[in-house]
Amino acid sequence: MRLADGHGDVGVSVDDLGDAQVTQVVVVLGQGGGDHRGTRVRGELDEEAADTAGGAGDEDRLARVEREGVEGGQRGDRRQRRGASGRVEPCRGYPGPMTTDATQTHATGLTVPTDKAGAFVRRDSVFRRWVTADGSSDFLAEPGRYHLYVSLACPWAHRTIIFRKIKRLERVVSMSVVDPVRDGRGWAFREVPGAGEDPVNGFEYLSEAYRATNPAYEGNVTVPVLWDRDSGQIVNNESSEIIRMLGSAFDAFTDANDDYYPAKLRDQIDKVNQRVYETINNGVYRCGFAQTQAAYDHAFRPLFESLDWLEERLSRQRYLVGDRITEADWRLFTTLARFDAVYHGHFKCNRNRITDMPNLWGYARELYQRPGIAETVNFDHIKRHYYMTHPSLNPSRIVPVGPRIDWTKPHNRG
Repeated sequence: MRLADGHGDVGVSVDDLGDAQVTQVVVVLGQGGGDHRGTRVRGELDEEAADTAGGAGDEDRLARVEREGVEGGQRGDRRQRRGASGRVEPCRGYPGPMTTDATQTHATGLTVPTDKAGAFVRRDSVFRRWVTADGSSDFLAEPGRYHLYVSLACPWAHRTIIFRKIKRLERVVSMSVVDPVRDGRGWAFREVPGAGEDPVNGFEYLSEAYRATNPAYEGNVTVPVLWDRDSGQIVNNESSEIIRMLGSAFDAFTDANDDYYPAKLRDQIDKVNQRVYETINNGVYRCGFAQTQAAYDHAFRPLFESLDWLEERLSRQRYLVGDRITEADWRLFTTLARFDAVYHGHFKCNRNRITDMPNLWGYARELYQRPGIAETVNFDHIKRHYYMTHPSLNPSRIVPVGPRIDWTKPHNRG
């Protein structure tokens, strides 16, 4: 009975744990794909699936993408791309045993791993293969060949949705969205507002994609997932790597050639990414799933120290790394977008809100107002996922109506 957060990042780096032992805590997560490390989570499971094979020319693939692609739960177009390798930080996703003997709590009971001190722990993503533009890997970048499985609620999956959008890859990489509310079987494909059925394989549950890739897989089932239609298997389920692929590997098939991980800025981007991941992206989860006061305090302090650091940094420069938007900005944005609506209250990250920090709030609005970004943000999915899928944190599963936040207000940054 294990499975775990389908979110991706939820815990501390394995490097920080030493010989920590994992204990169980009944909670439920739900996304995956964020640079993290951690230790397994136990929980529920989904089911299996059969291999699928593919093989067709680019025109056939593009036609298939047009027919099958679902974006935001609706059939639509797709254009996006990007790919590349490079240094990445710890990953998300959890490669652990996956069975169905878990006792379900509410409809979503999952157990989350903690160390001896009660600190949340995250596991590494397990599928780490790369799509390459030159065919140097087993996965050549081709239009219509790859499909993204995502959740609009998940901050890790949101990264990949953004990169698919800004690289204009909607017609190159298709995408489908899972139901934001998880039950004991994990992420599901259902016809609900903003989500829909799986048009590629007809899977009912995302766990089927994991079992189709490896019938013996017993780890966590997380989003995002980059799926290869031709071989019928998962290529990668680590968000930090998927955005690198979407960022460069598919450049031959798009006219959006902006480089969000430029060689001359990589060292700076990596340093910012590391701190933001450890203390903010994953830090909010460490606060929310801490099982002792000491563990909560240990996560809370660096979270707000880093937010204060960013507030000061953004008083001197427009973006996290100099005067241009980079990967680092989008990786931070998906956490900022959820902060006041979910993390401030639900995860007890309540020293202050992002809207109380003038530079961060203006910066977040600027990113939100970039072309196409607002349509990647779904607050209904975000709030329903968190408030309805974590029974130990919100036993009533009541979803707050607020907060009322105007993301369209002029940002006045440049």
